Amino acid sequence: MAPAWHVDPYRRKSSTGKIVTISLVSVLVVVGGLIGVLAVLGDGKNKSSSVADSGYDYPSSSSTTSPSYTETASATTRQTSSAPTTRSTPTSTRTTTTTSTPSGPKPVLKTKDNPLFAGENGTNTVTCNLPQWRSTPQAAEAFFTAAMPCMEAAWAPVLQRANLPFTRPKIVFPSGKRWESGCGVADSTKEDVAAFYCSPDVTIYMPFEGLQTGVNGNRIGNYLALFAHEYGHHVQAMSGSLKAAHNESYELGPDTAAGLEVQRRKELQAQCFGGMWFAAAWNGKGSITDAVVRDMLADGYTRGDDNNPKAPRNHGKRANYGAWQRHGYEKNRTYQCNTYLAPANSVS
Repeated sequence: MAPAWHVDPYRRKSSTGKIVTISLVSVLVVVGGLIGVLAVLGDGKNKSSSVADSGYDYPSSSSTTSPSYTETASATTRQTSSAPTTRSTPTSTRTTTTTSTPSGPKPVLKTKDNPLFAGENGTNTVTCNLPQWRSTPQAAEAFFTAAMPCMEAAWAPVLQRANLPFTRPKIVFPSGKRWESGCGVADSTKEDVAAFYCSPDVTIYMPFEGLQTGVNGNRIGNYLALFAHEYGHHVQAMSGSLKAAHNESYELGPDTAAGLEVQRRKELQAQCFGGMWFAAAWNGKGSITDAVVRDMLADGYTRGDDNNPKAPRNHGKRANYGAWQRHGYEKNRTYQCNTYLAPANSVS
């Protein structure tokens, strides 16, 4: 199916053009509600800089060399059908087709009540040692390739504890002006294309031209915030909430006020999940220093729908975009990122 390209707040206010983030197979069943934990949401000023640990640690990776990570994910769960089999009976020979019963965890097509948000479930501490950032396509590819297992090591156990499936996402680094994905054709001659997650092929796409290296320089917190946001969409896809949100928005009308609110809740949750990954990596030290976290937190408040008032309001305004990222970092619990229970003004 053709992609629905959306304006992405991962373009700074001072930058020209627009960036697009795809999250096909989205999720939502929006219900308003109030959740006390959102009292911390605001402009990010005068807030505590403390960050919660999940209480779950992996074995030390101090004996490994850079780039390194500390754990791998569980095996992918697949649904398979057996080939037709022939069995002999005393009276005849017959051919039957048997279908195996899928085993293991399955996605749950719910948003606010998704098991992902149950209990005290936070990202596992992970030590992530990354190569030095250089603003070239080859170096960026090496950087994000090294970061991918760090995302996995932090998030796979979260899904496992919630009894949800986990599949390792692919990562692709497109080049050129026009290229294809499982979500359709991207053409940078017609519009700017940024990083995006595509559910149909379970892939994060990271085109170098969408990274705004001229603006972000060597601030790896900015680049990792983008990557962690897209990985947050993968977590949503694994839980089933991404598809649920997509269905809800479609039924309401994706361009209606209600449909756009569903999309904002989904995107702001990905921001919150991105902050949770930084909590995991900061607790593990390695390359994620205080300075990297400061850059990440500051960067969040520069992005949002209000950077382009003419674009659809499908991601959230700058104040909320930065606040949810900070909230995930400081709280590091999935239930704290349940945007589907959040008051409307925190997802505007």
